[in-house]
Amino acid sequence: MSDIPQELKYTASHQWVRTENDGTLTVGITEHAQGLLGDMVFVELPDVGEDFEAEQDCAVVESVKAASDIYCPIEGQIVAVNEELEDAPEQINVNAYHEGWIFRIQPVNADHIDELMGADEYAELVESESH
Repeated sequence: MSDIPQELKYTASHQWVRTENDGTLTVGITEHAQGLLGDMVFVELPDVGEDFEAEQDCAVVESVKAASDIYCPIEGQIVAVNEELEDAPEQINVNAYHEGWIFRIQPVNADHIDELMGADEYAELVESESH
């Protein structure tokens, strides 16, 4: 799967996580996930300042096919949300890894990002699910 960016981390629930220079984490759904879901029609964003545990549902993406919970990859506090998705949820379909980011979180313990999957491990997960 050449469309899986090597520099990102991934979750089993098909989210990507990018560590920013300020230590925050940017989170979105993967290209694979948006492809399965289809055209996005609505995104329910978390509230800035809200705290979440790891793997707690914190947002929802809704497509023409289904609604899907988005889980917090690690424990932390929401510090930013992509408000543009409220009016243009299709940005997730256009560019899942950049304009389609959903939220940023300040992790309680940044070391926990090492527990997430790397690109090769995520590619194996996607491959195993497609058989």
